[in-house]
Amino acid sequence: MASAVARARGLGARVKPTYWDAATVALGRGDPVLRRLMAAAPGAHLARRGDPFTTLARAIVGQQISVKAAQSIWDRFVAATGGGGQPVTLDPARVGRVRMPTLRRAGLSERKANYLRDLARHFAGGALDPRAWPALDDETLIARLTGVKGIGRWTAEMFLIFHELRPDVFPVDDIGLQKAVALHYREGERMAPSELRAFGARWSPYRSVATWYLWRSLDPIPVEY
Repeated sequence: MASAVARARGLGARVKPTYWDAATVALGRGDPVLRRLMAAAPGAHLARRGDPFTTLARAIVGQQISVKAAQSIWDRFVAATGGGGQPVTLDPARVGRVRMPTLRRAGLSERKANYLRDLARHFAGGALDPRAWPALDDETLIARLTGVKGIGRWTAEMFLIFHELRPDVFPVDDIGLQKAVALHYREGERMAPSELRAFGARWSPYRSVATWYLWRSLDPIPVEY
């Protein structure tokens, strides 16, 4: 599993989440470690990038390959599927009509090409409808997303944090989060996911924010999801 330190963070060049300031005050008041980490990144915050379909498609393309290779394949995939604009926007219906040989020539494996076509079908057919998501709790939305081939829980959690800007997601299976908590709270000793989940309860209802600052403590240069 790729670490979110390498794959999934956003920098505050765009609109700040409405809960961000309240979250940093609450977390800093109760946790001196987080207070120090937040002070080291003044003005930084999470920010959304792109539309839901394009964001999830990019996540699938980037699975289990280097950032450089993912960018190269992504650029060819966008060209092959008629995407455009800045940030790039893809049309699910159009992606769903692209033939398999075209997707393979873009550098996609057959498995990832099928994942992307399944994602396109979910969006074009309405099984995934972003307009309905605000009414869904985190676990329900994660269940909807993981119904798509190629989207596991980790990818869904990253999407909830970085695109949906959900404030209280806590991805206990993420390697970067495990490493950061071990570094700052346990003298380098990592916790099992179940122990980490219990440990992180102290940061609710702002566990996404705590996680984001812990990731930044490992690598201060953000990479957008």
